[in-house]
Order: sequence, then C-alpha cells, then structure tokens
Amino acid sequence: MTTDPTSPAQPFEIFLVAAPGLEAVLCAEARDRGFTNPTMVKGGVTVTGGWPEVWRANLELRGATRVLARIASFRALHLAQLDKRARRVPWAEILRADVPVRVEASCKASRIYHAGAAAQRIERAIAEELGAPIVKGASKPTGKTAKGAAEDPGEEDTRAVQIKARIDDDLCTISVDSSGESLHKRGHKEAVNKAPMRETLAALFLRQCGYDGREPVPVVDPMCGSGTFVIEAAEIAAGLKPGRSRSFAFEQLANFDPALWRSLRGSGTSTPPAVRFYGSDRDAGAITMSRANAERAGVSAWTEFSHHAISDLTPPDGPPGLVIVNPPYGARIGEGKSLIPLYHAMGHTLKTRFAGWRVAIITNEAALAKATELPFGEDEVSVSNGGIKVTLYRTGVLG
Repeated sequence: MTTDPTSPAQPFEIFLVAAPGLEAVLCAEARDRGFTNPTMVKGGVTVTGGWPEVWRANLELRGATRVLARIASFRALHLAQLDKRARRVPWAEILRADVPVRVEASCKASRIYHAGAAAQRIERAIAEELGAPIVKGASKPTGKTAKGAAEDPGEEDTRAVQIKARIDDDLCTISVDSSGESLHKRGHKEAVNKAPMRETLAALFLRQCGYDGREPVPVVDPMCGSGTFVIEAAEIAAGLKPGRSRSFAFEQLANFDPALWRSLRGSGTSTPPAVRFYGSDRDAGAITMSRANAERAGVSAWTEFSHHAISDLTPPDGPPGLVIVNPPYGARIGEGKSLIPLYHAMGHTLKTRFAGWRVAIITNEAALAKATELPFGEDEVSVSNGGIKVTLYRTGVLG
C-alpha cells in the first residue's frame, strides 16, 4: 500500500477517466474546481485527495466519465504473490460484506499475463477475507468484454461495486470504481434521439470552445437532437452540479459518510443565467424530447426549443455567443458525401446570419467540415463518439 485510502481524510491518488483526446480539457476543469495536483495522463487525469474528494469529483466534474479511487499498489511477479498481497488490502475498511463485488483485471507487459486468472485471485482474496458475494464474468482476458459480461450489469448486478485491477510492468494497481453507472448519465435524460451526444463529451467540447458559463454568452444548437448541448450549457451557466440527481457506487462502501455527503450535495448556490439557451431541429419528436429533458434537469426556464429546419435559423435577440452543432455524419469515411449539401447550407446560414458569433461543429469527415466553407482553425480536437472518430472544428468570431 502506498497510501491509506481507508481513512476518509487521508489523501491518495484518484483517477478521473476522460474521453481519449480530451484529457487536457478535463485537467483544466479539475484545476478550476479546486482539486489537488491535477495531472494529465493517458486516458484521464490524476488528482490527490481523500474520500470526500472522490465524492465531490463524482458530484461536480462534468467531463469525467468515471472516478476511480486507487486503493492499493504493489509489485506482483506471479499469481501466488498477487494472491498474498491482495489479501493485505484492508477490504473490510472499504467494502461491505453485504454488497456484491465484481472484479475486472487487465495485464500489460507483465509476468502475470492472464487477466482472468489475476481477477480470480483477487476475487478469492475478497471473498475469503471479507465474505462479500462475488459477481462473476467481469474480467477481460482479451482486452474486450468477455463473453457473458455485459457492458451495463444486469438487474442482479446493479448493486455490485466494481474493483479494477491493472497489472502494468509487474505493478498491480487496484482501484474502486466509485461512480457505478457512467457519469454521462446525469439522471435527467429519459428520452434520447438517434446518435446522442454524451453529456460528458458535450461538457468537454463546450469548455474546449471557451464556454464556462461565467460570461453571459448564449448557446445555440440548430440540430439539437435530445437537447444535450443546450441543457448542459444552461446547467453550467446556472452553477448546477451535474451529479445532483443520481446515485453513485460509493454510497455502498463501508467508509461512506451519509451526513458528510448530504453536506457536499447541499453546498454551493445556483444562479439564474442572464441569457437563454436555444435549440432547434427539423424533427418535431426531438423538440418534444428536448423540452422534457430540460424540464427534468430544472433548466426549462432558461431554454427554448423550436421546430424548424436549419435554413430557417436566425440568431436570437441579445449578445452574440456560440453556435455548437453535432450534425449527422456517415458511419464510415466516404459515406457522408450525400450530406455535403446539408453542411453547405448550414455553413451558408451561419456565415450570412451569425456575424459576431463563434461556431463549433463536430463531424467525422474533413470533407464535410470543408463543405460548410466556414473559417475553421487548425487546432482541431479528435475523439471517439460512439465508436466513431469525430473532430471538433472551431471558428473565431465570424465577420
């Protein structure tokens, strides 16, 4: 053990999972939120803190996919050594004997190379030292989801706390997944459109565009789908905590302090934004979904959703702001050729009607972005969205 993560106040390493390619953006958010020692690493950001910081990260960070509490780190050169050292982890001070546990293991460049066997040793250590029930089928020996292991646990697994063991160059790091369901599930969006933008990704894209809610800047999404960008922008401007409406896996840990958690959830204030946030879509069903989602999120008073085509889009009254849009794109490179007229028409509308505004477009083909004829910069950001590599294209202020 390199630290003592069993004490609520004792600092240890916390790993914030980010969409690959947006680690720097999440690092900036963690720094702005006052987390200690935010450091960008591949696949996320590390910070240090005690368990209250783990809880706060889940509650307040908009860009993190999940929050992992690194509870142990040790060398393990063979399975017997892994078994012995896994038993030294003070499981009873972190996990509860009445809450099921799932173990997922991965191995890279290590003498222990069989992830399934590694997971079994840790499962056995937990079962025999603590007595907690073990949910099988969660390890990934090939680097992909093992047969029978659902990406989202089944009904019988929903209470299970997940332990992640990573063995890299013979160093075993054991973490507790403190989040449970992915953090993009805010608890507000019951209705989604096709190819929805995840809230965590939307939040990072907004921040990458310079939007942090501090200035009275309106946000417009002319192809709003289920309203993600509009709702996320309104929540940011209002100072609402993204995790305010959902539960987390850490609430089932042995060291969870309900009174302290209530205090954290109740801290801070929200302020009605000075501007409004606008979404539109040619699909009437999308507008119905967006309004319902905004109502559940508590931001309907500051959002407007309209049913019309992008050719009928006009800037709202008030100061210029940001247009951000996730248009349709082809599932594979080359399939988007039929969408070029749509992108061209969108670009024409924005160039001719939105002088003084900035524009951001997410798409998977450079040819589609080029078809808009908008003056995008060269500092594009590429990430995976639903298994498709997409790029955020941004303009400066349109003339």
